[in-house]
Amino acid sequence: MLSKIIAKLKSLFLYPFQFKKFGKKSRIDKPLHIDGKKYIEISDRVYVQPYTWLACQPLTGCSNPLLAISKGSVIGNYNHIYATQRIVIEDHVLTADKVYISDNLHGYANPDIPILQQPIRQIGEVRIGEGSWLGENVCVIGASIGKHCTIGANSVVTHDIPDYCVAVGSPARVIKQYNFETKQWEKK
Repeated sequence: MLSKIIAKLKSLFLYPFQFKKFGKKSRIDKPLHIDGKKYIEISDRVYVQPYTWLACQPLTGCSNPLLAISKGSVIGNYNHIYATQRIVIEDHVLTADKVYISDNLHGYANPDIPILQQPIRQIGEVRIGEGSWLGENVCVIGASIGKHCTIGANSVVTHDIPDYCVAVGSPARVIKQYNFETKQWEKK
């Protein structure tokens, strides 16, 4: 019981002063790790579920990296979101459990050096459009997703996905897009 009270107080009073921005009625429950809080912006009414790792570190030379989670978004359990330049999650985005979002990769160019010891490679800024949903085990690596998209479970997004699309697979490909003229979801 005491541990629950301490956790609640921690989320209400400690977090806001450590982040670049921490909005009203936002909550981060039992984070696994939070690295680079001074580069992380959490808007109003954001809920980050337990065991998520949020990180924003200038590991690729960017002097002012940003990880921003916009208002009303819900980040699932065991998510791993790691920015070295810029990741923006727009308003009302929902991620399922075990989602991975990154704008960088481990370098592997030199086969004589363990990958762990090679420099981090910047690959592309990431933007997750408003109202989108990322299913269970989705990976987004250096690509952006448009607004009101659904990304199917176990998909790996390595190329940009336009607005109002359903994408699935590894690599993810668009299988449906909403047509505003016919007011129908159409197969691609």
